[in-house]
Amino acid sequence: QPMKKITLKYPLLVEGNYHKNRVSAIPTGNILTCNGFGIFNSTEKKALLRRITEQGKLLVLTDSDGAGMLIRNKLKGALISSNVINIYTPRVEGKEKRKKAPSKAGILGVEGMSDEVLYNLLSPFSIDKDQAVYTPVTTATLYSLKLTGGENSTEERAKICRNAGLPDSLSAKAFKEAINVLGGYEYLKTLIKDTEE
Repeated sequence: QPMKKITLKYPLLVEGNYHKNRVSAIPTGNILTCNGFGIFNSTEKKALLRRITEQGKLLVLTDSDGAGMLIRNKLKGALISSNVINIYTPRVEGKEKRKKAPSKAGILGVEGMSDEVLYNLLSPFSIDKDQAVYTPVTTATLYSLKLTGGENSTEERAKICRNAGLPDSLSAKAFKEAINVLGGYEYLKTLIKDTEE
């Protein structure tokens, strides 16, 4: 029988898009990527991750190799580390289908993990059925709230960002991602109310 999808309670950070595509087969929820080492130069991404860890927990799932460990260690300094939950893949020898040769360590990364392994790693962080799931903010929502496509949209978004402790230069797309990770539509409504007062 197919595994039932799990809905993640916390945002999950993985290394790159291949990882995101691989992991997305198992849970639904917010999956963010750190674009490999690109995370070290992205102030927006770092600020969003920092904000997540100020407000709650962040799951981190990188490959168990040198690069994966480096990313984890660098993040430790930038985030509230007591709210970072590190998930480690088991040590499985082999190579990923997409790659010509095995990694230096000769072990599989996130991409090479079976559905079952990923399911077991992530299911402890699944939402129980009775827990409220946020209503996601869509581009249409932003448009209807004049936070995109309007004359003062950029300014209005910047005001809300400052109020939420986010960089005020977020594009509409980055803004939408950030709000959805931090609490969705309900959260956005509170922010708007606070901004207006």
